[in-house]
Amino acid sequence: MFKKHNFHFNWLPLILISTVSIMLIFNIRSILSEGIRPFLSVLTPFFWAFGVAYLINPLMMLIEKRFKLKRAFSLMISYILVIICVYILIAIIVPTIFDSLSELFSNLSEYASSAESWINNTLASMNVPLDLNHLNTSATEFISKTSTLLSNIVGSLLTQTIKITSSVVKFVFGFIISIYMLMDKETLIEGCKKIIIAVMPSEKSSELFISFMAEAHNIFSRFIIGKIIDSLIIGVLCYIGLLLMGTQYAVLISFIVGLTNMIPYFGPFIGMIPAFLLTLIVQPSMAIWVLLFIFILQQFDGWYLGPKILGDQVGVSPLFIIFAVTVGGGIFGVLGMFLSVPIIALIKIYTEKFIEYRLENKKQNFSE
Repeated sequence: MFKKHNFHFNWLPLILISTVSIMLIFNIRSILSEGIRPFLSVLTPFFWAFGVAYLINPLMMLIEKRFKLKRAFSLMISYILVIICVYILIAIIVPTIFDSLSELFSNLSEYASSAESWINNTLASMNVPLDLNHLNTSATEFISKTSTLLSNIVGSLLTQTIKITSSVVKFVFGFIISIYMLMDKETLIEGCKKIIIAVMPSEKSSELFISFMAEAHNIFSRFIIGKIIDSLIIGVLCYIGLLLMGTQYAVLISFIVGLTNMIPYFGPFIGMIPAFLLTLIVQPSMAIWVLLFIFILQQFDGWYLGPKILGDQVGVSPLFIIFAVTVGGGIFGVLGMFLSVPIIALIKIYTEKFIEYRLENKKQNFSE
């Protein structure tokens, strides 16, 4: 891309503009005035539409190319499959999760008392020279704090659910709008390219920016879709394993494990904590086994399943990924942790291209 006849460092302003744009998007709530927020609220369905279209587009293109179908038929099949998945989620999984949360919240005191008794009996049966009273007190305090933590989590989930429910109408409108976006995808892309060419100061800069956006789309789309598939498989495998082990609230625990698995590196460990605490309260004797099972499952994902699905799309050392996830999470929250991996991969690609250009340029100067 970086040819000697058309590269004059005009990409630097573009990178700065892109970085500022990303920061504006992530901090949109804190920097917008009250007068602009209502306007953005009106545009929320279009934001939903873009997100839905972006996620469904790979499936539509796969069906279109594999079966040689026209756009209308591939689009219809894609949305039918998505609607079926959403129906299964709403009709089966979500009610089960809510029932589990409701039952857990109602019986939390009883579960905590039962767990405390189990720990006391276990410690009493140990023939070791330990201060059992001190251990009992510590265990009781731990159980009490854990039950309080779970109670707060349940309350927070219910509060967030009410907020999410208020956005359902906007999502439905966005879902419908996304159909028209995908139907006219090529027209919209060409229109965006024309706008970029018209706004950019030169043809070279516009070509560079379009190439940059294409590279970003390629990295982000493959990572996001691959991570969704990977986390879905992990969630299903976790449910099957917990079901065979006879673990209570298997659906709820598997949902937490699958959801947190979306976060690179830290996600698996984040998911293990509530899974362990929940099992410790409900089934204390199963807590260690559940923790061990989830740990083995996450190792299987990290060493085999993840690389099999995602491949070597990132190509960044684990140290840099951990650094990117930490910084992204600290600045932009959970979304920053998730998107930090494709962002660092994109930075790596363009850094390597810049270094290659500089080295070739120096070689040419030395040869002259």
